[in-house]
Amino acid sequence: MVPTENSELVQSVVESYLLDGPRRYSRNEVAAQAGASTQLTGRLWAALGFPAVADDAVDYTDADVAAVRNFRALNVLASADSRQQAATVRTLGQGVARLAEWQVDLVLAEIDARIAEAEPGTDPAETVRTATEAAISTLEHLNVYAWRRHLAAALARSLDPGTTAGESVRELAVGFADMVGYTRLTRHLHPDELAMLLEAFESTTTAAITENGGWVIKNVGDEVMFAAEDPADAARIALAIQESTMMVGGTPDLRVALAYGPVLQRFGDLYGSVVNIASRLTGVARPGTVLVDDEAATALADNPQFDIRNLRSVRVRGFNRLRPHTLRRNGKNG
Repeated sequence: MVPTENSELVQSVVESYLLDGPRRYSRNEVAAQAGASTQLTGRLWAALGFPAVADDAVDYTDADVAAVRNFRALNVLASADSRQQAATVRTLGQGVARLAEWQVDLVLAEIDARIAEAEPGTDPAETVRTATEAAISTLEHLNVYAWRRHLAAALARSLDPGTTAGESVRELAVGFADMVGYTRLTRHLHPDELAMLLEAFESTTTAAITENGGWVIKNVGDEVMFAAEDPADAARIALAIQESTMMVGGTPDLRVALAYGPVLQRFGDLYGSVVNIASRLTGVARPGTVLVDDEAATALADNPQFDIRNLRSVRVRGFNRLRPHTLRRNGKNG
C-alpha cells in the first residue's frame, strides 16, 4: 500500500480532488449560499451519513453548496415531506458509503502501483499527486459508467408497456437462493477460503440471474435475492442457479425458491407477502431443489419447459397454510 511518507501528500490530493476545493464554509454558510434552511442542510448531512460537526465549523466546500442546490432542483424531493426526504437521501448515502468502503483498498493499491511505475528521477511529490488523481479519476469514470448502465436498465423495466413510470407496486417473480450449512462453514474456513466461497457464489448466481432476464436485488452473506418480470424467466433463473453452482467444486448445496404476484418497490428493494412467501419457501426447500408458490405454479403450468409437482402444505412463520411445488426442467422438452 501507499508508503507512510506519502500518506500526507495523498491525503492533501484527496481533499482537493474529491471535495472539489478547500473547506471554506460552515453549514450555516452553505445554507445561505444555496438558499436553503440550516434545518434542511442538517437533515441532508445526517441522512447521508456524514460525520456531525458544529454549525459554525468550516467543513464544507463549493461542492456541498452545489449538492444542496441540486437536491432542491429535484421537484419530487423539494416538495416531499421531511421524512420522505430523509428516507431518500439515507438510501443514497448508505449505498454510496458501502461502495466507497470496499473501494478504498482498490484506490490505494492503484496509487501504489502507479507510483512504482513512475520514471526514475521524477519529482516524488509530483509522482504521488499525478498517481492519486489518475487512480481516483479512472475509478470515478467506471462508477459513473456502471451507474448509467444500471439506471438505463432500471428505467427500461419501469417504462415497459403495461407499467407506469414510478409506480410502487408491480407484478414480479421474486426468488431467493441460499447456501446450506453456511453458519457451520464460517466457523471452520480461513478468511481467504470464505472470501473465495462468497465470490464463487455471487459470481455464479449473478451470471445465472442476468443471463436469464432477471436482476439482482441484493446479496446478504450466504443469500441472494433476485427478481424477474416474467415467471418463466424466474423459473429459468432458479434452475440455472442450482445447475451452475453444482458445477463449481466446493460450493455448498443451495436451497432456491420463488413466488409471483404484487410486490412493493421501495428504494431498490422489494417488500410484501410475495417476498415473504419466497423467503419462507427457501427455508423449507430441500438442498438442491427449487420450490415455487401457487401463483408461480399456475403461471408456469402450461409451459412445456417445466415439470411442476405439488407437495403437501406446510406451516411456516406468518403463514398457517403454504403449499409448495417443486420445479424441475421437463426432461422431454428441456
